[in-house]
Amino acid sequence: MALPLVVLFAILLVYPVGQLLFMSVRDGDGFSLAEYRRLFASSVYVDVLLITLKVAGWTTLYSVLAAYPVAYLISVATKARKNRLVFWVLLSFWTSFLVRTFAWVILLGRRGVVNQFLLWTGLIDAPLNLLYNLSAVVIGMVHALMPLAVLTMLSVMENIDRRLPTAAATLGARPGTAFWKIYFPLSLPGVAASALMVFVTAIGFFITPALLGGRGQTMITQLIIDQVMQALNWRFAGAISVLLLAVVLVVFFVYDRLVGLSTMTGGGGHGRSGGALGRVGRQAGDALLGVLGAVTDVLLRVLPKRRGEAGEGRGWLLRTVVGILIVFLSAPAFLMIPLSLNGGAGLAWPPQGISLQWYQQFLASPVWVDAIQRSIWIGLGTGLLSMLIGTPAAFLLVRGGLRGNAGLLAFVLAPVVIPRMIIAVGVFYFFAKIGLVGSSVGLVFAHTVVAVPYVVITMMAVLRNYDTRLDQAAQTLGAGPLATLRRVTFPILGAGLLSSFLFAFATSFDELTIALFSSGGLSTTLPKQFWDQITMDMSPVVAAVSTCLFVFIAALIWIAERLRRRSLA
Repeated sequence: MALPLVVLFAILLVYPVGQLLFMSVRDGDGFSLAEYRRLFASSVYVDVLLITLKVAGWTTLYSVLAAYPVAYLISVATKARKNRLVFWVLLSFWTSFLVRTFAWVILLGRRGVVNQFLLWTGLIDAPLNLLYNLSAVVIGMVHALMPLAVLTMLSVMENIDRRLPTAAATLGARPGTAFWKIYFPLSLPGVAASALMVFVTAIGFFITPALLGGRGQTMITQLIIDQVMQALNWRFAGAISVLLLAVVLVVFFVYDRLVGLSTMTGGGGHGRSGGALGRVGRQAGDALLGVLGAVTDVLLRVLPKRRGEAGEGRGWLLRTVVGILIVFLSAPAFLMIPLSLNGGAGLAWPPQGISLQWYQQFLASPVWVDAIQRSIWIGLGTGLLSMLIGTPAAFLLVRGGLRGNAGLLAFVLAPVVIPRMIIAVGVFYFFAKIGLVGSSVGLVFAHTVVAVPYVVITMMAVLRNYDTRLDQAAQTLGAGPLATLRRVTFPILGAGLLSSFLFAFATSFDELTIALFSSGGLSTTLPKQFWDQITMDMSPVVAAVSTCLFVFIAALIWIAERLRRRSLA
């Protein structure tokens, strides 16, 4: 059942990435470390690495801080409110990075929304330089990665027993103390896992720094792009990739020592004490949580209560904070709608009149139309292939009872862990040797590698809620294994299968990193065409394309979520 996935990953993940890394230590005479000596001989590359770590660190801190109240409210909300909040988080999560980053260019530009508002209110006399600096990059990356932090935390928070804080309250604990001393420690595995995922993803970013940052915010992935696309120095690109991968592995090693990789799959940490130093750290942490609990209780007594709230509830404050954060996640994409209807000649704010001229130009362009059609066909192929490969692997992980389940799951999640840029460069080099660069078939297989993990995770969640007694009942009535699958299992899991297909399709439809190397010219995909357009000309046509993408992804997420909830019902 795992053989198709293992073969796919061996050919299009392990071999290309391994070949790229091996190439970094080879030259015409054999083994050589010349590229690594060049890498560390100049302070430029070390400085870029430090900038990358700094940007990723600030992004992780702010993403986790902002994501925690959102995940907490979702975990304790009623079913109807939870579904609405999850929809907005998923909508932001799956909306194209390009669309969201382009929106921040419009928001923070000298003639953008923020500057125009500040000028209108009289708070400033001249536009501020809000773009092409560290703050702009961090804001854009937090906006891009905060949904990932929310979803990662939520998987842990939803499994916390709600009776424990209530039990603490019955024993005399105030609400703030019960939260900080009981609930918060139980949620720490989710916080740690979300921080790890955000940090590792942020290290491999290049879209946001390239569009919102300046030279002082150059990320290490941008160096890899330059070496491959401009200098054509594959060996040095491989050396930089090794450095990037080494940083990721060190982060995972430290995470394992401090928390335990088992928390990534919902398990408990290993609880390594660290001797006397560990005991001192736990005592200091417990004291800090006690102080935070006391301060929170004081604030809860001071803050006004909304009418109808009982006891010491101040739920309105949490809902207000989460509402502001949801607006932060959603507003940039919605900004594209009025810009796409602008009757003026450029991307001016506020829009001048209403016109559909930019949609007409978009739909009349054969380049854009061909890119859309190609992305749709590649997405359909990716979704189908990912479902066919990922579903058996999900069955094996949930029902197989194998002793190596943790290792298999780690292998399945490898495309999520390995920076996408390394996968893209390795696949590009491999495709160049076998003649698949620019082909739709090659893109389908490459996109399947990065989409399969989402299919496996989705189907594992569905299968864990599937009542296996239905299969057993069918077999006791004489149905064989294949008949049971065809007549009982698959019809019941149909909604979950379609949901996983749509998530794989959305992953492929928005994929840029692989397409940046393996497509172009007459075989470009929509994200690649979008990237080429915004790097050459900030035309309102891009706003029209962004709006269409946003509406399309919103429809997909709405359908997928309805199907997922139906399959779990």
